[in-house]
Amino acid sequence: MKPQVLLVTLFVTLALPAYGQTLTFSSPQTQTTLIELFTSEGCSSCPPADRWMSELKNDTRLWKEFIPLTFHVDYWNYLGWPDPFSEPAHSHRQREYARHGYARSVYTPGFFINGREWSAWFRKPVLSKPSAQNTGMLSVNIDQQALTANYQARDFPVEPLQLHVAVLGFDIHTNVTKGENRGKILSHDFVVLAWHSLADQNADRQWQMDRKTLDLSRTHARAIAVWVTVAKDPTPLQATGGWIDSISQY
Repeated sequence: MKPQVLLVTLFVTLALPAYGQTLTFSSPQTQTTLIELFTSEGCSSCPPADRWMSELKNDTRLWKEFIPLTFHVDYWNYLGWPDPFSEPAHSHRQREYARHGYARSVYTPGFFINGREWSAWFRKPVLSKPSAQNTGMLSVNIDQQALTANYQARDFPVEPLQLHVAVLGFDIHTNVTKGENRGKILSHDFVVLAWHSLADQNADRQWQMDRKTLDLSRTHARAIAVWVTVAKDPTPLQATGGWIDSISQY
């Protein structure tokens, strides 16, 4: 099959330094592992999983071999503690995994590795070697005007793609006063504070968001994660990301 080059371009208004600093993130040609945790502050079983995710901050493979994301779900909010980081969209993403047959059920804590349920975490929480599958390079640039993402894939299907951009929060501490974790101070990292998804809009696979912002200056925002999926399928094809400390205050 003749190689196809897919171009995904997302423009997001950002308030960056006047001196024109640019951040660049890029994946290798082989697939970067996307680690997803679905969690809740209202779930008494979740703190150990949250602590394990926090340990990844100090792993030398971070951003190079794997990209962690923590989605706080809302379906336990009725137990007495409404998780302040929960969103219906996060719960929907987990349900989509189950609907596609990539998970047996919806529960917390729930881990996924490259779009597949990682139930082995409960027995042996050790990351395996990254995939050797060549899924193409995803590169991201953030400058004064825009966030631009380019995805170059070889031998890729013709289905429409989606680009996903998440702002991640770190060093978050919550004093829980109700629910199953009442009386505990919970700590979180890699928390999805904002998540934008853009579907295919035209034949040349270019996306644009005008007059919008990722709000990188919001409290606790320290990193960004970007990944590509086929439309209507949550499975990540490629991912990249990194720290944004040098620009998040602007």
